[in-house]
Amino acid sequence: MKFYTRCQRVNVINRCLLWFFIMGLPHRSWFTVIFAVALAQAGFRVVMPDAPDHGARFTGNEQARLGQFWQILHGSLTEFAGLRDALYEAGLVADNRLAVAGASMGGMTALGIMTHHPEVKSVACLMGSGYFTSLAKTLFPPQDLTEMIATLTEWDVARALPRVADRPLLLWHGDADDVVPPEGTFRLQQALMNEGLDGNLTCLWEPGVRHRITPTALDATVAFFRQHL
Repeated sequence: MKFYTRCQRVNVINRCLLWFFIMGLPHRSWFTVIFAVALAQAGFRVVMPDAPDHGARFTGNEQARLGQFWQILHGSLTEFAGLRDALYEAGLVADNRLAVAGASMGGMTALGIMTHHPEVKSVACLMGSGYFTSLAKTLFPPQDLTEMIATLTEWDVARALPRVADRPLLLWHGDADDVVPPEGTFRLQQALMNEGLDGNLTCLWEPGVRHRITPTALDATVAFFRQHL
């Protein structure tokens, strides 16, 4: 599996942060680099893996890729264990200080990973949702919807609230998001609060912001991982 890092040459601590920034912002792909550099400047080793059919793995067919949204998400979820092992074998993680973050589909990936991997110390999800089985019905619905929902069920946060609650989690969403409905973030926030499981939750809302990352979100993410990784 190919991945690359962007980090400072000095003062880098072996705190490894996987930053999933895949799909959802086709006209702002440059912001993933800004995010990575900002996190690296804060002292994190940042790894940005190529999701299936992204980056070096892109087949060149954008329309086909949109039709595979949920298959790509599931592929990223199942590939995480191999990526994690590669990072440890390469000596890129010290003291098990491994975190995961992402935006849009990347945020969804981060939440799904959280449901299965307790070794991840902290997670940030920006403008994503962990309610895959309901969201798949309206956001890029796959042709094989029933089969895809069955595949995604085990990764859905609705089935794993205690695992989502047992370590620091940052949720950020613009309340005017026109791609990934902010209701998913609100639903998770309320579910954790109603169960008394919100002790590790930081949930931030940005008024009037559509489906884009803002400087406020960047600053909040850096501050979150400085405190929780």
